Amino acid sequence: MNDQLNNLTTALAFFVMISLELVVLFVGITFLVSLILQYANPETVKRVLSGKRLGVGNLIGATFGGVTPFCSCSAVPMLMGLLELGVPFGVAMSFLIASPLGVFNPVVLSLFGTLFGPTVMVGYVLTTFVAAVLAGILLDALGLGSHVKKVRIIAGGSGCCDSTESAGSAEPVVRDKGWALFGVRVGIAARNAVGLFRQMVPFLIIGVAIGSFIYGFVPASFLAQVAGPDNPLAVPVAAAIGVPMYVRTETMIPIGFALTQKGVSVGAFMALAIGGAGASIPELTMLAGIFKRRLWIAYVVTIFTIATLIGFLFNFLTVVVGI
Repeated sequence: MNDQLNNLTTALAFFVMISLELVVLFVGITFLVSLILQYANPETVKRVLSGKRLGVGNLIGATFGGVTPFCSCSAVPMLMGLLELGVPFGVAMSFLIASPLGVFNPVVLSLFGTLFGPTVMVGYVLTTFVAAVLAGILLDALGLGSHVKKVRIIAGGSGCCDSTESAGSAEPVVRDKGWALFGVRVGIAARNAVGLFRQMVPFLIIGVAIGSFIYGFVPASFLAQVAGPDNPLAVPVAAAIGVPMYVRTETMIPIGFALTQKGVSVGAFMALAIGGAGASIPELTMLAGIFKRRLWIAYVVTIFTIATLIGFLFNFLTVVVGI
């Protein structure tokens, strides 16, 4: 009884903490994106992120995502902003995959280097970056860009004051290059952020509630039992468990280090960490609001596949070179 009460308390505390964090992050990121969009030159952004040949845009998108410290949920409004600016779908998806993984995040890299050593750190950077680039190219090649719903932070119109459409409200977008109307832009960005949040909040709350249950009631010992190096299904099982979890990479690394000390393979930990950071129930429920079913399923399969393949690769390297 006491254990169940402690689990419930842990789950409720997680729910409150993550809900508050996501509200601040989502509204804040959406506000900044909406404000930037009123100054940004869409053609310049599109030209930079598109690249001049196949794959260059994806390299830039993955790099841009890798240096931005967004969690999986915070990356969603940024994804919408990129798509609104006309950034190609595949490039935006490379950003979406790379950003929450913290490919070039100095905090993530320092934790990996300190706890697991420089070889694991470099391996993580290379594998996740390449995976984000290739996944964006593949999703675009499959023609899944047409499966994005018509949800916009800002919808452009014509003239110097364009009409905008955000979560059921319309605000003018002022595109003059001066700062005289900065206060007007701030007001527009705030209304856009609140409007989009109202549209997404049901997905957000449901996702956090499920994630909180997993966090409070699924013991770490369970992972150690099913994810040892002798279990051939350890990596895909860890990836499958990681995908529904909401966990930042910075939080997962110390936990993963402790798990590896208890017998969990490095590959299983990588699968768990990449699955948990690259996708989560809060993010997936939010993406359900902007992705059609086929694209939503493809994204889940992509993250699961990336986590599984990288996990197997790390287990192989552990045997071969002893990382």
